[in-house]
Amino acid sequence: MKLGLIQMPVTAHRDQNVRTALRYIEEMKQQGAELAVLPEMFLCPYGNESFRSFAEPAGGPVWKAMSAAAKETGLYLVAGSLPEQGEDGCLYNTSFVFGPDGRELARHRKIHLFDIDVSGGQHFRESDTLSAGTHPTLFDTPFGRVGVCVCFDIRFPELSRWIALQGARLIVVPAAFNPTTGPAHWELVFRSRAVDNQVFTVGVAPARDESAAYVSYGHTLAADPWGRLLAQFGAEAQAAVVELDLGKTDTVREQLPLLSARRADLYDLRWDSSSLR
Repeated sequence: MKLGLIQMPVTAHRDQNVRTALRYIEEMKQQGAELAVLPEMFLCPYGNESFRSFAEPAGGPVWKAMSAAAKETGLYLVAGSLPEQGEDGCLYNTSFVFGPDGRELARHRKIHLFDIDVSGGQHFRESDTLSAGTHPTLFDTPFGRVGVCVCFDIRFPELSRWIALQGARLIVVPAAFNPTTGPAHWELVFRSRAVDNQVFTVGVAPARDESAAYVSYGHTLAADPWGRLLAQFGAEAQAAVVELDLGKTDTVREQLPLLSARRADLYDLRWDSSSLR
């Protein structure tokens, strides 16, 4: 799979952000990508007031623009995330996934909300505005099954393990760590999830804007099932295509049979579907 990683700048102007995203998607197509990934909250600044003012429902103008972009380029598209106005009246941090025909293949509402207060560092509460999603997300491609998380979700090993046990070979994560958490945990977390589950992991962030209220760490990356970095950007705007041999998951699992050696007689991991609303 040729994967297009889009670390784009995000401004306070909706239309400008959409135009930037569309330009990068077309650029990824020209570079031979088969799946392209936008960053978390590519539509608006990362902040509770922006979540409220930029929110739109599924099927809204930005949803339609991303659907059309996927169809026009023939790409699978993980359209980062945006503030979704749910049919239940709640706001969600949602990643929409589109197929090459423009159909919505999946919709991941961020399950774990980013509520942190790091002493001497970052303070933020997504739950002041957003509601949590209720289920993991997978979609199928000709290259293999793909799992989707949004940012804080990747910190929870149980979620990535469940996704891997459902046959995913790749976990894609639109994300926006910050200068407090990024240097400490960004690379560590993605490489850890890759090694633990013997899958490819990809984190796609917005470019860094030091003048923003919330500053993205950037450093979009891709790790393989052995935990090696295949690509990592800096802080500036950048887009590039990285090639993933998804069959490598089988090779690594044969050499180190971690998943097959699990003691499911002693412990197991299940998704309780009754949690769906």
